[in-house]
Amino acid sequence: MPMKPAKPCSYPGCPELTHERYCDRHEKEFNKKYDKTSRPFKYLYNSSRWQSSRKLFLQKHPLCEECMKEAFVTPATIVDHIEPHVGNLTLFWDETNWQALCKHHHDTKTAKKDGRWGKKNKVYSYDPRH
Repeated sequence: MPMKPAKPCSYPGCPELTHERYCDRHEKEFNKKYDKTSRPFKYLYNSSRWQSSRKLFLQKHPLCEECMKEAFVTPATIVDHIEPHVGNLTLFWDETNWQALCKHHHDTKTAKKDGRWGKKNKVYSYDPRH
């Protein structure tokens, strides 16, 4: 099947032709900027403390809580913050604010609550002193 012709990179002023949105050079720059702005708390989830806490929580709560409400048995793979922490470290580490969910229920809940379905341009800010 023939390919579509290459088009100019979407980065302002870049003359490179590409089959994607950005050329290779600007794709990396865009992804780096996206990671910083869309996931400002990524460092918390990458910490060894979170990884071990998450693992222990899923061992104690192996089934998806939402699936159990619907009379299904599905393994939980994600530790979800019931109330979004938006940078509040006390809320982030509060285990009473955690629930075990399957990927489907986590993605649905996050999309409804955090923006993809209704609050598209909400920007979080946080005080790093917490």
